[in-house]
Amino acid sequence: AKLTFTKDSLSAIAKKALIRKTGARGLRSILEDILLETMFELPSQSNISEVVINKDVVDGKIKPLLTYSKKNNQASSTPINKESKIG
Repeated sequence: AKLTFTKDSLSAIAKKALIRKTGARGLRSILEDILLETMFELPSQSNISEVVINKDVVDGKIKPLLTYSKKNNQASSTPINKESKIG
């Protein structure tokens, strides 16, 4: 699956890293926080073609947006379903 960050998400991530004053390690931690649930769910969902991270995702307001591939080459985008959480 393709991972896409919007411009506003990159700005929000950079601001969080500056606030934490932790440099590159801070960026890694922020990205892990944003993508943790997705990293565990994505391998079991072969029909996902893209994961989109926008500012609302970085701010914790919504889950990453997933674009699902369809057999007829159409796609739809929806947030991750919290009920499918592992563990």
